[in-house]
Amino acid sequence: MGAAVKKTWIFSLLLVAATAHADGQLQVAPAQYREVEQTYSVEGLVEATRQSTVSAQISGRIKEINFDVGDRVNKGQVILRIDERETAQALAGSNAQVLQAQATLQNAKANYERSRQLFEQKFISQSALDKAQSEYQVARAQAAASEAGAGQASLAHGYSAVVAPYGGVVAARLVEVGEMVTPGKPMMIGFDPAEMRVVASVPQYKLTEIGTHPKVMVEAPSLNRWIKAASATIQPLSDARTHSTQVRVYLPANEQGVYPGMFVRAHFVVGKANKLVIPGSAVLRRSEVVAVYVVDEKGGVKLRQVRLGEKTADGSVEVLAGLNPGEQVALDPVRVGMKKNQD
Repeated sequence: MGAAVKKTWIFSLLLVAATAHADGQLQVAPAQYREVEQTYSVEGLVEATRQSTVSAQISGRIKEINFDVGDRVNKGQVILRIDERETAQALAGSNAQVLQAQATLQNAKANYERSRQLFEQKFISQSALDKAQSEYQVARAQAAASEAGAGQASLAHGYSAVVAPYGGVVAARLVEVGEMVTPGKPMMIGFDPAEMRVVASVPQYKLTEIGTHPKVMVEAPSLNRWIKAASATIQPLSDARTHSTQVRVYLPANEQGVYPGMFVRAHFVVGKANKLVIPGSAVLRRSEVVAVYVVDEKGGVKLRQVRLGEKTADGSVEVLAGLNPGEQVALDPVRVGMKKNQD
């Protein structure tokens, strides 16, 4: 904005704000010194504490997809199905092998029992008994192997129905109906929206001020909201290139409006100080101009430029210049400006 345009804009606002606002409904708050928490702020990204990629465990063709991106899924629900005909045939073959092995085992057991009786009666030699015993043990091992194979085939057949490991939201769908998949092929990505955290990188020299148990407030600019963190942990590993350490800030459970990938600011408390503050809602911003409506004792309203500092966790903002302690500012500057324009 050019200097001439900027001066014209300020002058026009001063003209409309020169008269008194005497309707009795104007809400004001004083500029006052208050002990506020000093913070160190870093940018961060929201991520889900529980996020997983569901991959195929068998080969086959996708025949059914029950959920798409953004859908909520309960634990145990079938999210998609893979054509199970191939695994069904493998299961049937394994079950047939089990029956065959069991029949062989019964025959070998009966033969061993007869051979033992004949040996006791001294009708057969020790070698003949040993052979019958060996055949029985082989048949028993084959029966166990067949049952294990059938169990594996049954497990593989169960993988044709892909179920949600926990309740959450579908973040990405990576396959289409009719697509061929193989074991390890990613199919869907999901996350649990109930457990979210913020990941931020803090310089090493700030870790001492932050402390081992940081007190953190998370600012979500897109939501115009501050969130008190439930807890925070400092990871015992630093980045050799940036000399920073990752800090994970855990948000309260089921925090509404927060989702993975959202940009936020993490404000770490590093001390306290007395600062001149006003409510953040009293600030009027127009391009490069930052101002407030100052209300005098007689109800007169004037626009005044101010220079501001940091925001505080309770929604206040520090005043560096432009206001004196005790001066009253209008809490709804947009409404005051519209009222003056109508007058």
